[in-house]
Amino acid sequence: MENKKEMRTWLNNFNLPHPLVIAGPCSAETEEQVLKIARELKDSKVSVYRAGIWKPRTRPGGFEGVGEIGLKWLQKAKAETGLLMATEVATAAHVKLALEHDIDVLWIGARTTVNPFAVQEIADALQNTDKIVLVKNPVNPDLALWIGGVERLYNANIKNLGVIHRGFSTYEKTKYRNNPEWQIAIDFQNKFPDIPLIIDPSHITGNRDMIFQVTQEALDLNYDGMIIETHIDPDNAWSDAAQQVTPTRLKQIIFDLTIRKETDDADDYQTRLAKMRSKIDEFDAKLLDVIGKRMKVAEDIGALKKEKNVAVLQNKRWNEILEKMVNDGSQKGLSEEFIIQFFKAIHQESITHQEKIFNS
Repeated sequence: MENKKEMRTWLNNFNLPHPLVIAGPCSAETEEQVLKIARELKDSKVSVYRAGIWKPRTRPGGFEGVGEIGLKWLQKAKAETGLLMATEVATAAHVKLALEHDIDVLWIGARTTVNPFAVQEIADALQNTDKIVLVKNPVNPDLALWIGGVERLYNANIKNLGVIHRGFSTYEKTKYRNNPEWQIAIDFQNKFPDIPLIIDPSHITGNRDMIFQVTQEALDLNYDGMIIETHIDPDNAWSDAAQQVTPTRLKQIIFDLTIRKETDDADDYQTRLAKMRSKIDEFDAKLLDVIGKRMKVAEDIGALKKEKNVAVLQNKRWNEILEKMVNDGSQKGLSEEFIIQFFKAIHQESITHQEKIFNS
């Protein structure tokens, strides 16, 4: 699959002066709830109304969606408001029902994207469709798997494609429900700059108070739109209550967002930017030089450990280093999350260098 300008056609056809906004409840709960939220969003910047009909839950016993009846509610909402309708599909049977009820936008959830068999089943069911199909990133941080899901749909002659960045599962506790891992989305964007990229701050944060911040971060990175969970009574929602906002709050979030220019052609901007980037290049070169020298010391340590028959991994020493670096980093304005990721990568590379010494 190659990047093509035509991949943006479906988004351009909206002819919007602002990023695309998809919004609605995590789950369709009742006909009254679906219609009431849709009416609240009708005269806003929302173009697409989203609602989960089938809800895959991590563990059984929770609310798993109202099923097919909810599609009829979406049809009524579309007829009354003119909003396009979107829902998640996870099987060929879901696809069949969604198409029968003229759903405009279908998205593949993170738990489905992780399974190539399931994505292929959906691609086969959607063969040649002119519907908009969006692919959420897989739950695990795997760029190839995300791209592969899009490729399966592309190979099924589905032209109106986009991706949703909803964050990635992590064993470690962070301030996010699903860690953004921004670099993965940026890497996708670099490979396929014309495939529309949409942020899902609801699932990244799991916290309605953080939605504005994450959405703004995404727009600062040239994302094309947002999908935000919106409910008339968020605290009493049947699923994911903590991450949903009221329609009133959604409208305020959209109003407060700052839309950035992609670039500025003014000579002053370009000259100053070039000078600053030159400094960055110098620092990057120095960083690589220092890290290379650090790895040489790690190899010397590996040789000493091999000589004395000492294990490569020394957990006590590693934990001491990490704690010190987190403390030192905070004094330099560096986040704990960044320090941990950075030094974990360095630590892993050091282990790899020492293991080569042991195996030589």
